[in-house]
Amino acid sequence: MKKIKLVLETGEHYIGESVGYDLDHAFSLGELVFNTSMTGYQEILSDPSYCDQMVVMTYPLIGNYGVNKDDFESLTPALKGMVMKECAEEGSNWRNEYSLRELLKRFKIPAIAGVDTRELTKKIRDRGVMKALLVPIDYPTHNLELLLSRNLGKDQIARVSSKNPIHFPGSGKRIVLMDFGYKKNILSSLLRRNCDVVVVPWNASLEMIESYRPQGILLSNGPGDPKDVPEVLPVIRGLQKSYPLFCICMGHQLFALANGADTEKLKFGHRGGNHPVKDLLKDKVFMSSQNHGYAVTMNSIKQSDLEVTQVNLNDETIEGLKHKNFPAFSVQYHPEAAPGPEDTAWLFDDFLKSIRN
Repeated sequence: MKKIKLVLETGEHYIGESVGYDLDHAFSLGELVFNTSMTGYQEILSDPSYCDQMVVMTYPLIGNYGVNKDDFESLTPALKGMVMKECAEEGSNWRNEYSLRELLKRFKIPAIAGVDTRELTKKIRDRGVMKALLVPIDYPTHNLELLLSRNLGKDQIARVSSKNPIHFPGSGKRIVLMDFGYKKNILSSLLRRNCDVVVVPWNASLEMIESYRPQGILLSNGPGDPKDVPEVLPVIRGLQKSYPLFCICMGHQLFALANGADTEKLKFGHRGGNHPVKDLLKDKVFMSSQNHGYAVTMNSIKQSDLEVTQVNLNDETIEGLKHKNFPAFSVQYHPEAAPGPEDTAWLFDDFLKSIRN
């Protein structure tokens, strides 16, 4: 059993078993966050929104049903590490093809098991997300403080986004999906509804998008701070004047910024599959799947052309917006789930209904 060390920005150390990629003499630096989902570890580690982050899994047993080829949310995971209480040696499920340990090694993702994830989660909730290192047990201690002082950069969206347009033919309405780090199930949710989908890079120009003659635009999820990509905002303002918009997660935050609202970083974010959201228009509560570290500020909505449609019942943060003048709306959570509840999959249908034939 090879040992590995998790070092927090506060200087605290945790020693556990290395169950992922062997760092040897290297290190992995990321932002330490936690996810409360009981299942869906494969979708979580392949979600591009976790770029440059280390995920603490609060559920005590991870990897127990293995890994399969169908549940990836992207081709190449972008997270910097996983932290677990226990990592199963083998998976037990009829869809299992190989173990989580094999997956972590295959994609060169370091991971540590044998850590008190409950204690870690309490520290993150108390102090907020923080930088952390995964290093070999014998890594020189005098280098740790220097490594933890490094910035993680602001180019996460550029790294995970598609580099060129991709066409997924369908017989229905043509949708341009702006890729800020989209999850596969967003695309699948459109294709299941027979949409003709063109995925474009995050920095696609208004002219490029219009050249595909879309009937609707979907702004995807993605990693990092929405204020790191201000060049996208004029494009969104131009698009909403001509096309129905549906915006998810990062797309929701960019939609808000484009319309004069503001965003802020949350202390420890929302990451899990059990977040209650109240729809103010329907007067109903839905369970939602979430993964974000930033939120639209409530006070800033007053100065915008937006109105709040949904709120989080845990902390009253904004979960949904709609434009007062255009057929454009957004949600902070993931209606496509993967993993998580599918309570709000109807939002894709509402989006398509907003498109005139």
